[in-house]
Amino acid sequence: MPDTQRSASWGIPREHARLVRDVAICGVGESEHTRASGRSVEAIGAEAVERALEDAGLAPEAVDGLMFSGGLGPQFNADAYRKHFGTKHEMWTSHEGGGMAWAATAPARAAEALRDGRATAIVNVFSVAWATERGQHKAGAHARFHVDEPYKANLEVPFGWFPQPVYFATIARRHMFEFGTRPEHLGAIAVSARRHANRHPGAVMREKPLDLDDYLAAPMLVDPLRVPDCCLISDGGGAYVMTSKERARDRRKPPVGVAGIGEALSPSGSHWSQQAAFTATPQVTSAPAAFAMAGIEPSDVDVLALYDPFSIVTLMQIEDMGFCEKGQGGDFVANGGLDFDGGKLPTNTHGGLLSHAYVLGISHVVEIVRQLRGEAASQVEGARIGVYGGYTGERASTLVLEAGV
Repeated sequence: MPDTQRSASWGIPREHARLVRDVAICGVGESEHTRASGRSVEAIGAEAVERALEDAGLAPEAVDGLMFSGGLGPQFNADAYRKHFGTKHEMWTSHEGGGMAWAATAPARAAEALRDGRATAIVNVFSVAWATERGQHKAGAHARFHVDEPYKANLEVPFGWFPQPVYFATIARRHMFEFGTRPEHLGAIAVSARRHANRHPGAVMREKPLDLDDYLAAPMLVDPLRVPDCCLISDGGGAYVMTSKERARDRRKPPVGVAGIGEALSPSGSHWSQQAAFTATPQVTSAPAAFAMAGIEPSDVDVLALYDPFSIVTLMQIEDMGFCEKGQGGDFVANGGLDFDGGKLPTNTHGGLLSHAYVLGISHVVEIVRQLRGEAASQVEGARIGVYGGYTGERASTLVLEAGV
C-alpha cells in the first residue's frame, strides 16, 4: 500500500458501525437517461424521486428527509420537493448526499438523523443536465470546478494539464510504464461496460455495441485513452430511499441493508499532479475500512459498481480495493473478467459512466440495489453482497450493501 495513500484520513469513524448498519434502502428510482433533453436539473431529479417513492410504496408526505449534493449548482432540494409534490411539511435536509463519493456516504449521515428522530424516511437524490448545458454552450459543473479551483487554476491549467481526459491519460500512461498495462486491458473494461449497457433498458448506449476490435479502431482522444475509455456527457439522475431496517421490512420491495461504509482523502487533495502515489486511489484506505465494518473480505463481493469516469479509474480501484495485487489489474479484467455472466468480478453491470449514463454514481447504487433484489437487467446469479466505490480524484468512498436484511 503506498505510504501517501495509507496516511489518508478516514471519514466514517469505526464506532458508527452499529448505527450505520441499522440503515436500509427500501426504494430506488432513475429518471430517463438521455443526451441533451432540454429539461432542468430539478425536473430530472423530480422524476427520479417519483420513481423511487413508487418503488418503495411511499407517499410524498411520508418523506421527511432529503439529501442532495452541495457545491454542484442547482439540485432537487426541499423547496423543489414541496413545489413538485404539493406538500408543505418540514423536512430534514443535508448537502452531504447526492452523487460521486457522497452516493456511498449518504447513509452514514442519514443514520444519525434516523437515530435522533429528525427523520424517518430519507431520500438521497442527484441529477444533472450537463448534456443540455453543453448544447447551450454552457460550461457544466464538471468543467467549472477544475477551472475555478485555485491549485488547478494556477498550477495545472496554465501548463496544459487540463481538462480531465488529460489528467487520466497521464495516469494511464504511468500505469502502463510501471506495470505493463496494455491498451487491450483498458479496452476490456470499455467493452464489458458497453455489453452491460446494451442489455439495460435505460442506458444511453443501449443500441451501440462495442467489441475489442471496435475499441482498438476508435479515435484516440488523449493518448493512450480512446473515446470509449471516457465517460459520457448526459442528462439524468437517480434516487434512493433510506429508513431503518425495522421500517424497511414493511415496504413494497425487499430491503437492502447497509453493511459498511468507508471514506478517505488523498493527502495532496485536489492538486493531483503532486500525488506521489500517482497510480493509486484513496480506495486503498476507504475499501478496507468499509469491508472491516461489514465483516467481509474482497472475495465475498458478488457484484461491484465503480465510479468510472475513465477506464483507468476502474482498473486502479479494482487493484486498490484488494480484488487483485497492484499492477495485476490488466490481467484481472481481461477476457471478460468483469462480465455479469462468468466474470471474476461482475462490475458496472448497468454500463457505468462509460456506457450507461454520466450521472455521477447515483445509478451505480441503484444498480447494486437491483442486483441484490434479483431485478437487474444483467442479473448476477445469487448476488448477496454488492459494493459501490465512489471517487472524485482526491476522495474515495466505499458502500457495502447486503441482501436479505
